[in-house]
Amino acid sequence: MALDAIGIAGTALTVHRKWLDSVSDNIANVNTVRTTDEAAFQARYVSAQADTAGQGVHVAGVEYGDAEGRTVHEPNHPLADEDGYVRYPDIDMAEQMGSLIMAQRGYQMNAAVVDRAKETYQAALQIGQNR
Repeated sequence: MALDAIGIAGTALTVHRKWLDSVSDNIANVNTVRTTDEAAFQARYVSAQADTAGQGVHVAGVEYGDAEGRTVHEPNHPLADEDGYVRYPDIDMAEQMGSLIMAQRGYQMNAAVVDRAKETYQAALQIGQNR
């Protein structure tokens, strides 16, 4: 088994980018209002899985939040039903911000691995040229 630091870190970069995409989509839709007859926006949660061959990580799937959301009494909202209720997604902003920070840090760490591996490979090539 050959170690491929750049390839392995690249798989993690992809997973963290998709995680960042799902968190940003969740945050963007935190105030998406729908009628009580419709399903609420469902938050997206990316699940990651280690590669069985030891070559990094990949997205195992996407799980969705509750379609029920939460109903809020806003009788003046244009989408309110006859009782004055509308449906909002059930998204916890504190949880999303925590996920955003973790995904960002993971992305930064794996980008640093790519940089360090590239520097190391270039240094090894320099050693070979000086002989």
